[in-house]
Amino acid sequence: MEKKIFTVAIIGVGARGSNAYGWQFNDAKDKFDIVALCDPLQERLDVYGKKFGVSEENCFLDEDEFFKEKRADVLVITTPDKCHVRHALKAFECGYDIMVEKPLSDNREECEALLAAQKKYGCKALVCHVLRYAPAFTKAKEFLNQGAIGKLVQIEALERVGYWHQAHSYVRGNWRNLDCSAPMILAKCCHDLDLLQYYAGSKCESVSSVGDLSYFKKENAPADATDRCATCPRIDTCAFSAKHIYINRWKERGCPVDIWPFNVLVQAPLTEEKLWKAIEEGPYGRCVFQCDNDVVDHQLTQMTFENGVKASLAMTGFTAIGGRRIVFHGTEGEMVLDEIPNTLEVNHYTNGVQTYDINQLAEAGYGHGGGDIFIIRTLYDILCGKGGLETSLEASVESHLMGICAEESRIAGGKIVYVHK
Repeated sequence: MEKKIFTVAIIGVGARGSNAYGWQFNDAKDKFDIVALCDPLQERLDVYGKKFGVSEENCFLDEDEFFKEKRADVLVITTPDKCHVRHALKAFECGYDIMVEKPLSDNREECEALLAAQKKYGCKALVCHVLRYAPAFTKAKEFLNQGAIGKLVQIEALERVGYWHQAHSYVRGNWRNLDCSAPMILAKCCHDLDLLQYYAGSKCESVSSVGDLSYFKKENAPADATDRCATCPRIDTCAFSAKHIYINRWKERGCPVDIWPFNVLVQAPLTEEKLWKAIEEGPYGRCVFQCDNDVVDHQLTQMTFENGVKASLAMTGFTAIGGRRIVFHGTEGEMVLDEIPNTLEVNHYTNGVQTYDINQLAEAGYGHGGGDIFIIRTLYDILCGKGGLETSLEASVESHLMGICAEESRIAGGKIVYVHK
């Protein structure tokens, strides 16, 4: 029997729509065929239209024109955060099944509107909580289900953002400001909140949270600092210097022609000349103390789940290296998943320690510990009517409500907020 090939349209051909997912769809020609693109930048349409073999008449600058008709079996929504709800609602109206990036929204009513629209139109929706598909994280869930550490009592999660990633994405970049993005607890920790709910195996009852923007603001700028790194006397000594983050680190990586985060500044192929021009003229060359950012640089969140499991999540931009660390405390043992040494350790109180190498669990060459490729494979199975929908819209909304309540609590000074009011 011939394998079904599904047509794909992508709206938002930035880093996620092109390099994270677009190439995977393009490489899986026995399963998917990219037939339409929509993006407000003509350069992206020109580059990826050619690379993905999409005809010029099926590349759209204007979203209204794009949504005049259904153009594929499935729509991949990888637009800026504030556009996700609008584009998902339009997609449902057109009859698309969708794969949509997170966060969906930082608004409870918008989340409810999405659920209502999906129910009305009967479309499938897969939300990109890709870590649920990454082998190391699914292995941890498997151990919990098997009772490897007894009954789960408590979870401690640490999201080490990394100093340069904080500066790149949440001070200079697309997720720096609440006017154009969700609060950082959702923009960065959507994965973490989803995993905590997934591991707890229960709806969340209540949340409390504290956090601030403590460092990346004008009053902390050195007296001799200028508003752009290219003209600053500290260009070679400041840890957050654009030269350090985008030129030096790019060279340390071997000057690749197309790799994140450098390809966020300029369209590939990357060159030193193009990167310098972006630093001198673009938003990623601004002094980190003189940007228009207003999201937090650290936040602590505590959660109580309806089944009694307690969880804490610490998110901080003040770490040398990025990566998650999750500690599971059970009645018969402890389990630690740490992305820096790339290990999953199960320590049973009487049976001893077993350590697993995450690199042996994940497929090399794919983002989010292999999650980016596994979610594409899962999408295909779902479209074929096989298997369950792990990161359904309904499941995703639950963790979004946790994030919405965490931000409400933070603004209110840490008061307890009940998730299902």
